[in-house]
Amino acid sequence: MHPQNPEAWSGLALVCGAGGIGRAMASELKKQCPELSVLTAGRGEQHGYDLLLDLESDHDLNHLSEELSTRNKPLRLVINCSGRLHGPHLQPEKRLKQVERRQLLEQFSINSIAPVLLAQAIEPLLRRDQPFHFASLSARVGSIGDNRSGGWYAYRAAKAAQNQLLRCLSIEWARRWPMATVTLLHPGTTDTDLSKPFQSFVPTEQLFSPQRAAEQLVALLLKQTPEQSGAFLAWDGQSIDW
Repeated sequence: MHPQNPEAWSGLALVCGAGGIGRAMASELKKQCPELSVLTAGRGEQHGYDLLLDLESDHDLNHLSEELSTRNKPLRLVINCSGRLHGPHLQPEKRLKQVERRQLLEQFSINSIAPVLLAQAIEPLLRRDQPFHFASLSARVGSIGDNRSGGWYAYRAAKAAQNQLLRCLSIEWARRWPMATVTLLHPGTTDTDLSKPFQSFVPTEQLFSPQRAAEQLVALLLKQTPEQSGAFLAWDGQSIDW
């Protein structure tokens, strides 16, 4: 199959975890793909999401396909932008002695388990004769082959686990849904709440605005085909070591 023409993307798109990058991705999709109806989903009524969705809630995920089916449009694209690196009681580890069971479980819950259960939740809406794309934000630090600095045990491991889970998904869907494409995306360091505590280590020219990150990622997604399903790509289209 040839890369998608933006105007050929018609139907329904869902952007989950529509915070910094996610909200910019939704905006860029609306601009680039005018025939797509783009829905945002996430936690917290105050954020103005189209759908309230907690990716760590089995109840929410179990009702997602039913909710989307009421839109009466084929589901063409799902982008998972949810992720967690730090929080009030969660910080990347610098040394082995800082590794805790609680932090490992929290990192794996949102960064690896949530994406594959999201794919499971929307699978009933897939059709063999309809192109479909599932994309999820990963991170270069989730690459085992590219890990030369260590640290960040839980976050690195959780992103690596997501990569393996979605690689498995791409192989299964290639058999069951031959027009489906699965892509793992590294957006680059982006000026969002997730990266703020660590931006002082990033050269200014390498720190992307959410809008620039979204433009780069949407352009990349438009080029992907089912034959390329299961790829782990950086924002510039370069493959990243597993």
